[in-house]
Amino acid sequence: MDRVSVIIAAGGRSQRMEGVNKQLALLRGVPVIARSMMVFQGLEEVDEIIVSARPEDIDTIENIAMIYGITKFAGCAEGGETRQQSVVSALKKVSRETSLIAVHDGARPLVNAEFIRQCIRDASIFGGAALAVPVKDTIKQADGGFVTDTPDRSRLFITQTPQIFKKKLYFDGVNFAGDHGLDFTDDCQLAEAVGGKIHLTASDYRNIKITTPEDMAIADAILGALERKDSGA
Repeated sequence: MDRVSVIIAAGGRSQRMEGVNKQLALLRGVPVIARSMMVFQGLEEVDEIIVSARPEDIDTIENIAMIYGITKFAGCAEGGETRQQSVVSALKKVSRETSLIAVHDGARPLVNAEFIRQCIRDASIFGGAALAVPVKDTIKQADGGFVTDTPDRSRLFITQTPQIFKKKLYFDGVNFAGDHGLDFTDDCQLAEAVGGKIHLTASDYRNIKITTPEDMAIADAILGALERKDSGA
């Protein structure tokens, strides 16, 4: 069985959250970052969880991991100026025995465990996999405010996280980016840059990324509906 290390990227500045740190914000009484860690804690396929965080948040996140019983927590890494720098910092803490590296946004606390399991299986087979959903809306390409093209919507997908890769493929991508001064906002791009073929694993639209205060309200509503469904209400 593959050994899976999870890197949770939680080093963003929450610039669109009106001064609220989205990682530490409470979602139905539980910090967002705790909910993200708890999903992976409950997966037997996952061996360790590393959080890349702002230096000023590290003590708080370590305490949260203890309070919520995240026994797979292997520590925090100090985040960098960009997402890629933050993830690379966390890579230094990954166990030597790891065979698959999963990168997840700390601000996606509603990811479905079964979708993660399938993504792990797909990454093990294909070398790389990412959760994704089809685009709902018609997309326009534009130049100077005028439409230049309308891509075929059936071929467009919204990528989510986790994005999971065989360790060698991911490290090859990181090294390539470093050697060429590239900085990507999406982990799949690292693997794609060195020829990796990424499988898109079906997800759902509940796996939202909390970016604005409105997203917190949406996440609260989704979580409330899930809790009522689980309780049979």
